[in-house]
Amino acid sequence: MEDLLKKIEEAAGYIRSEEPVSPSLGIVLGTGLGRLAQEISIDVALPYGQIPHFVRSTVETHAGRLICGILGKRQVVAMQGRFHFYEGYTMQEITFPVRVLNALGCKTLILSNAAGGLNPLFNKGDIMIIADHINLLGDNPLRGVNIDKLGPRFPDMYGVYDPQLIQLTESVATEEKINVRKGVYVAVQGPNLETAAEYRFLRMTGADAVGMSTVPEVIVARHMGMRVLGLSIITDMGLPDALAPVDIREILRTADRVEPALTRLIGGVVERV
Repeated sequence: MEDLLKKIEEAAGYIRSEEPVSPSLGIVLGTGLGRLAQEISIDVALPYGQIPHFVRSTVETHAGRLICGILGKRQVVAMQGRFHFYEGYTMQEITFPVRVLNALGCKTLILSNAAGGLNPLFNKGDIMIIADHINLLGDNPLRGVNIDKLGPRFPDMYGVYDPQLIQLTESVATEEKINVRKGVYVAVQGPNLETAAEYRFLRMTGADAVGMSTVPEVIVARHMGMRVLGLSIITDMGLPDALAPVDIREILRTADRVEPALTRLIGGVVERV
């Protein structure tokens, strides 16, 4: 228990030594969604490998650096790339950066990801506001001895995605003329994509989109009392009766095409939150 607290403080202390920061807002940028970093007036960018106790991102589309700077007149800390369960990391390693963001002062966390669409009313290229989630990763970052200094043993997940932030995002989307969906995100282990039968099963659980990230970070954020907003770009459709082979390059092209709208959306939220 004390070891984790020490590691959090060592990582946060190193970041402060490079750039004295007091951010209230943290951002996690997912697969192919690193362009928002270009909108940040960067004070310092730290490769994950330099930060004590951070693991390294092994996914090509994740730049793997922590950015401190100004976005929309707000001081923010942004993760340009995240860690995944399928990379072989533990849940605690995956979520460690969120613990550090909170230690730096972040009380609000915005997360983005690329996801497969399960709802037949959705289209490739849609932006979905995450209203709720289902954890099918087979593990939980809070498993083990609880650290009372970080949060309660049994954190409530009621309103896990902050209703006020969702409402604000919908208002920004209307102002910016960005069409958004709202739905349930289900997290699976990966790294393989799903079979037709699995897509059918996931849709039956009530999920509107499926991905391989986000949920562990959200659980840890809520454990510490942070407000959370989650956004997914629907990069492909997992409709079992109309399934076609998926090319990861096409997924990245879709994310790249929609990313400017997502960047405007997040930027607008940051200005108003």
